[in-house]
Amino acid sequence: MRPSDRYHKWIEWSDRDGTYLGRCPDVITGIHGSDPIRLYDELCAVVDEVLMALKESERTLPEPLTRPMREVA
Repeated sequence: MRPSDRYHKWIEWSDRDGTYLGRCPDVITGIHGSDPIRLYDELCAVVDEVLMALKESERTLPEPLTRPMREVA
């Protein structure tokens, strides 16, 4: 398992911005693009790069706090 697999990542459409937004709030604010599949690949790569830079600088990786929504019974 890659370290980035611990973090929740998603793509959503933004009517306000007129583009797709890629989010991983525990690591980065986000990125944007016009192709959701390509954007997800880019998002994963950016998160990997950020985590690698943190590790190389001997900084602590952020705690993964964001979780997908669950159904409420």
